[in-house]
Amino acid sequence: MDVERARRLRDKERGLHRPHALAPQSGTRKHREIRFNKLRLWQVDHAKALLESLENLEVAPGVMPNSLSVWYEVTDYTMEGLETALVNQGFHLENTLYCKMIRALVYFCEDTQLRNMSQPERLIKKSHEVYSKAWEHHPHGDHDDTPPELRRD
Repeated sequence: MDVERARRLRDKERGLHRPHALAPQSGTRKHREIRFNKLRLWQVDHAKALLESLENLEVAPGVMPNSLSVWYEVTDYTMEGLETALVNQGFHLENTLYCKMIRALVYFCEDTQLRNMSQPERLIKKSHEVYSKAWEHHPHGDHDDTPPELRRD
């Protein structure tokens, strides 16, 4: 049995689902992976202890030795907020081009989801009525002011 299979079995028993951190995740519950600088592996244990003290945040060892897996509600935390807090505490994250691109994508997706959640829900079925009423009251070229009795047939 390899290490990844053992982790999957452990997480299944604990009730933690571990999809790939970059796989599309519907809903507000997110699973992400925070990667640290490979030259400073001691940071992983310190960051794990720090993150475990936060409420509504689950932390487990990551797939790679220099990473941590985190589960959170996007309404409570964001990946950008967690990583910024870690950097402010003196931790060094992996800075490869791949990680920077993934980070930017995750930041954008979570920010967009939060903005969409704060917007009022549109009533799609009623929107047609709203536009129809506005059209009726708006002067346009299809309107004829001639009384019906004076019009030609």
